[in-house]
Amino acid sequence: MPAFFDLHLHTSRHSPDSSINPFSLLQRARELRLDGVVITEHDFLWSDEELEELRAAVPQVKVFAGMEVTAREGHFLCYGVKEPLQLVKGIGVAELCRELRRQGGAVVAAHPFRWNQPFADILNEHQPELDGMELMTTNMDAECRQKAEQIWKTRGGAALGDSDAHVEEKIGNCYTEFKDIIRDEHDLIEALRSGATTPHDRMLEKGS
Repeated sequence: MPAFFDLHLHTSRHSPDSSINPFSLLQRARELRLDGVVITEHDFLWSDEELEELRAAVPQVKVFAGMEVTAREGHFLCYGVKEPLQLVKGIGVAELCRELRRQGGAVVAAHPFRWNQPFADILNEHQPELDGMELMTTNMDAECRQKAEQIWKTRGGAALGDSDAHVEEKIGNCYTEFKDIIRDEHDLIEALRSGATTPHDRMLEKGS
């Protein structure tokens, strides 16, 4: 049975550039029939106590915490983080991947090629052990998406669709389909590492 997740979201609680109330986020995810979300604040990890508060409020939606880490080469999504203090701003992407592997987590490139990021050059120069990459977000234009897909076809790994929402109306506009049900964070990490994912853009599918 497939599972549908938005894996890249920011809230007003810990991301100053977001206006999304975390409880409204889960209510909207429920309305969209998402099975779960991952809150990925900028360089910050939600505590277990905060997550339990959200889970109790909207138990129908799985909610996990990750981080969008500001690495030297760009932004990277980190899942299964156990020691957030090791993921400092400005860390190199190759070191970031090694550290997350040590912690038992996974690293995905966030919106590659956005803001003229030389993503292909970064991969060639640093050879980071990424577990996947976003192929579509609400803020990746057609050119970024095309370039990302070309790289992904060569490298493989998990292909993600995420909203990167900072405002409520963008929640779930892009999302990821997992082949199997995601029951907990361990399932999420295993699914990302297996690459059994399909990215979706709700707006494009609605118009087709």
